[in-house]
Amino acid sequence: VHRRFGAQGAANPVEVAVAPASKPIDRIDQQVLLMEKDAKRQALVDVLSKAEDMDRAIVFTRTKHGADKVTRQLEQAGLSAAAIHGNKSQGQRQRALDGFRSGRTPILVATDIAARGIDVDGVSHVVNYELPNVPEAYVHRIGRTARAGRSGVAVSFVDREERAYLRDIEKLIGKTLVEREDDSNAVAPARGPRRGGGGGLAA
Repeated sequence: VHRRFGAQGAANPVEVAVAPASKPIDRIDQQVLLMEKDAKRQALVDVLSKAEDMDRAIVFTRTKHGADKVTRQLEQAGLSAAAIHGNKSQGQRQRALDGFRSGRTPILVATDIAARGIDVDGVSHVVNYELPNVPEAYVHRIGRTARAGRSGVAVSFVDREERAYLRDIEKLIGKTLVEREDDSNAVAPARGPRRGGGGGLAA
């Protein structure tokens, strides 16, 4: 039995590995907003408070400290949110998940590692407050929405330091997510304040 199972499993490994990750992306409205780092806080409040069709949203940060900070900022803006990450106890994580599943806490702020245990349908929005430095993580993040045949929205906030991560993600998914000035001299004049000297990003 083991030999037969092994042979079947190896028959077409590429199709098996790629299909689940690539299919839902077609149903996800992927939006990228280029901005200065200090504009992200207000942009997040705006996106989450103005989305009329939002059922549940997962906001991704790169660090545990960032998840706590973003959660506090959302609560200060009057939005109900909970953080889930490795420094939380099992009980705290379970309470956050229960509130998220029931809709009492419609916004969950998570790190990539903590999100592995989240299996919740009905996530309408994913927000990348910070882009992951591993492009595959982006696909896993946005795949939390558009499940069971539904559509979803994925919004990513990208500051100057994250442009290289954005290019890596676009290469992986084979799609340009946002039209922009050439990255090698990207100053994005229409999108942000002039302060900071406009030193270009490394190519």
